[in-house]
Amino acid sequence: MNTLTKLALGVLGQLHGQPASGAVLGEMALPPARTTGGLPLMQALQQRQSQRDFRPDALEPPTLSDLLWAAAGINRAEHGGRTSPSAMNAQEVDLYVALPQGLYRYEPQRHVLLLIKAEDVRRVTGYQDFVDNAPLDLVYVADHGRMKMVPAAQREAYASVAAGAMAQNVYLFCASHGLGTVVRAWFDRHALTKAMGLTNDQQILLTQTVGYAKR
Repeated sequence: MNTLTKLALGVLGQLHGQPASGAVLGEMALPPARTTGGLPLMQALQQRQSQRDFRPDALEPPTLSDLLWAAAGINRAEHGGRTSPSAMNAQEVDLYVALPQGLYRYEPQRHVLLLIKAEDVRRVTGYQDFVDNAPLDLVYVADHGRMKMVPAAQREAYASVAAGAMAQNVYLFCASHGLGTVVRAWFDRHALTKAMGLTNDQQILLTQTVGYAKR
């Protein structure tokens, strides 16, 4: 679906997801993350870039597992420390994964994907046409209910910093493993909130497309 069509449907309140395709699993097990290897940090930084042309090929399960761990996984099991920072350890940002077979939420403690909705909501994650067919779109969602220690006026700023750190982790992982990615803020917030079934305490901060680059 092209951008103009999405904009028009958004105005009419008719921008929706599509029926899920493929095997819809209530819980998607992920192989253990491979936490060694990859490019040296400085080389990954040198190769970090945004990509907007993606092949539709699905990520292999080990690659998907490593990607999600890099974004928001637990790297210090003794006290649940994450790969990305969070003010006062509120861990207020949830990582949602829009796949052809449904919308999932990453659960770091168990390192699994939990089905939220058996619907393909990829095209609702952004006005750009490439989001429809890329293998996955990530959605960073802040849960303000977990930020009771933060003044209400500062919660969005705190959560946005946390989401930005997670998105950069994804950028560096993609640079290191030959994937393309682009972070995005141009989407129909109301339509996506509705498509994901979010509550009033939940706020979409960013979306990010990941896949194999065409070139």
